[in-house]
Amino acid sequence: MADISTGAGEPSRTLALLWRDPGLTAGVGRRGPGRSVSVDAVVEAAVGLADGEGLPAVTMRAVARRVGLSTMAVYTYVPGKAELLDLMVDLLYLRMPRPPWRHRTWRRRLERVAEDNRALLAEHPWLTEVAVLSRPPLGPGLMAKYEHELAAFDGTGLDEVTTDAALAHLLGFVQGHARAAHDAARATTDTAMSDAAWWAANQPLLERVLDPAAYPRAVRVGAAAGEAHGASWSAEHAWRFGLARTLDGLAALIDR
Repeated sequence: MADISTGAGEPSRTLALLWRDPGLTAGVGRRGPGRSVSVDAVVEAAVGLADGEGLPAVTMRAVARRVGLSTMAVYTYVPGKAELLDLMVDLLYLRMPRPPWRHRTWRRRLERVAEDNRALLAEHPWLTEVAVLSRPPLGPGLMAKYEHELAAFDGTGLDEVTTDAALAHLLGFVQGHARAAHDAARATTDTAMSDAAWWAANQPLLERVLDPAAYPRAVRVGAAAGEAHGASWSAEHAWRFGLARTLDGLAALIDR
């Protein structure tokens, strides 16, 4: 499916909902008789749907059913799916662990940033399908996450602009890896066949068409990697290798 973007809703109403500002307009979030649930309950229900059935399952009708409201009633809490998505993402950001960074090297701190984001994406894989626009919804979860992760760069000597770019680069690696791992896991689920079983089933054909004389490097390297990982690609090996190279690249900046 195509990526769904954050920040696609009406900005003022989205920000008011994210920060639970009482001055909401157009009746969205208005308190009054018959309001039996909260905005938080609506967002929790949406996250539960996404976790259990995937992002396409999150419709206003399905959320309404989960919280025991009519579909129209849900719109008095959240104006639409675009704003709801922003609330869902921000809620998960707000719940991320933020331990103090004391007594750690910058490299260990950034490893922790990467690992925490990887864990978030593994627990909620639908997040890998969410694209962040250049105007992200600046809710309390995102701001707390950003502040905490920027603090991991304290003492590196990087200026503000470079620090922001370095963090974005690190998180970009995490997002890309998580998306690849999610797609690989989904392929296994969709085909009901593990990577090892797929290669075993197709090995006779592959041996006929993959001529070592025509593709000497591809056959040699591919065979070595396949033997090492038991598959054409190992998510764990790719993670360790890619994170180390990403941090090595940042070290060139920081050491300089």
